[in-house]
Amino acid sequence: MSEATKIPTEVYAEMTPNPSTMKFVTNRTLIEGGQQVEYTSQKETMGSSTLAQELFNFPFVKGIFISGNFVTVMKDESLDWDLIIMQMREYMRDWLMENEIAVQNVPEELDPSSDKYSRESSSGDQSAQSAPTEKIEGPIEATEYDEEIRTMLNDYVRPAVEQDGGAIDFKAFKDGKVYVQLRGACSGCPSSLSTLKGGIEQLLKSKLDVVESVVAEEV
Repeated sequence: MSEATKIPTEVYAEMTPNPSTMKFVTNRTLIEGGQQVEYTSQKETMGSSTLAQELFNFPFVKGIFISGNFVTVMKDESLDWDLIIMQMREYMRDWLMENEIAVQNVPEELDPSSDKYSRESSSGDQSAQSAPTEKIEGPIEATEYDEEIRTMLNDYVRPAVEQDGGAIDFKAFKDGKVYVQLRGACSGCPSSLSTLKGGIEQLLKSKLDVVESVVAEEV
């Protein structure tokens, strides 16, 4: 692609509350239709996102989350961000200037809105301060409160967690508990417990008397 036909693209990096993740924001939409996708291995990116596939070639990358106009990169402990952030930002910008499409499609098994969505726990390491997970016991049945809970999460919580480079998905409401799944920078974040209990749980309990607690789903 010649200089004249390159796609004008800017990329800047933002720190997140999770020290193992960095949010790279662009001036372009990277995934359409409000979709979000998280990859925990290069194998998952095949046929889905060429950008994510290329980013996994960096040996320290252990997870990629793409939403709207940003990419959240999760790394291991081998290198500090100050040693690699400039390299990643420049690589991402150069790649996007040469490629119009970052995410070709989101397979059903990687789409949280799909019944086929199924994956192992995300790439973030659980610490003593991060939100504990809890498995949903027994069958999951729809309730009369699901839509209201989902709406509150989308309207009040989702914008804030996306600002931090993550995502939260409603999974179920059962026996007074709201089960959610944390992705991107929110997964394994040291502040995720306070976010769940001090923020999301208090919001939902103040609006719905039937809500007793909010927990992260074990997947």
